[in-house]
Amino acid sequence: MTFALGPKAISAGYGLAAFDRIGSTNAEAMSRARDGERGPMWFVTTEQTAGRGRRQRAWIAPRGNLASSILEVIDVSPGVAATLGFAAGLSLESALQRLSIEANLRRAGAEPLKYTLKWPNDVMANGQKLAGILLEAEAVAGNRLAVVVGIGTNVVAAPEGTPTPATSLAALGVTVGAEEVFTALSEAWVEFRGIWDNGCGFAGIRKLWLERAFGLGERVAIQTGTVTVEGTFDTIDETGCLIVRTAEGKRIPIAAGEVYFGAAASVGAA
Repeated sequence: MTFALGPKAISAGYGLAAFDRIGSTNAEAMSRARDGERGPMWFVTTEQTAGRGRRQRAWIAPRGNLASSILEVIDVSPGVAATLGFAAGLSLESALQRLSIEANLRRAGAEPLKYTLKWPNDVMANGQKLAGILLEAEAVAGNRLAVVVGIGTNVVAAPEGTPTPATSLAALGVTVGAEEVFTALSEAWVEFRGIWDNGCGFAGIRKLWLERAFGLGERVAIQTGTVTVEGTFDTIDETGCLIVRTAEGKRIPIAAGEVYFGAAASVGAA
C-alpha cells in the first residue's frame, strides 16, 4: 500500500508529502513552513530515524510504524495553538476505534480494546502507551503561526525501557498497516480540527477529551523541574492545564511536567 488521504481530507484541501524514510517528519514540516509552505499539509513515513518526543527524547519509528506530522499555518497565539494537541489525541483515538472493530469482534467476550488519552500528549491502550504527540510552533511571515503536530503511532513495534510501558497495535491484535492508520487519521483530523476551530471550539474538544481521559479522578503525581505536585487528577481547565486537587483541597493548575498515575504516582513522587 501507499499513503493516501481520506476523501474528507482531500475535499478539505489537505496536501500530502510521503517519504519512504526520513529523519523527522516534524523537522521536515517546519522546514517547509520556513520556506513558505502554508499547508494544511501532512508529512508521513513508515521509517523515521531522528524523531523527537517531549523533552528532546528520541522518537525512532522502525519500519512499519507510523510517523506523521500535520502542518497548519494559522492566526492564533501560541497558548491557543497548544490546545490543538488535544484535538490531535481525539483524532487518533477516533481513528483507532474505527480500525479496531474487527479485532474487538475476535476478542469473543473479552473486554473490547479501549483507547484513552493521557495528559498532555499520549494515546494509551490497556494502560500502555501506544502513541505520542509533539506540538511545535514558530512565527512565520505575515504575523502567522506555523503549527506542526507530530503524531507517532506504534503500529508493528513498541520501544522498550520507556518511562511509561509501551505497546503496539500488532501486540493488541489489531492487524492494520501504517498506511491504513494514516488514512483513518487524516479523516478524523478534519472532524476534530473543525470542532477546535482555531481555538474557538476548545470547550467542545475539552468535553470530548475528558470523556476519554486516562486517570481522571485517580491519584496523580506531576514532576515539574525539582518540584513534585501530588493529589487527584480533577480535570483540565479552559487553557488545557491539568488541575490537581491536593489533599488539602487546593486546585493547582499544571501547564507541563512528567505525569504518573496510580501506583506509578508513588514511584514518580519518590
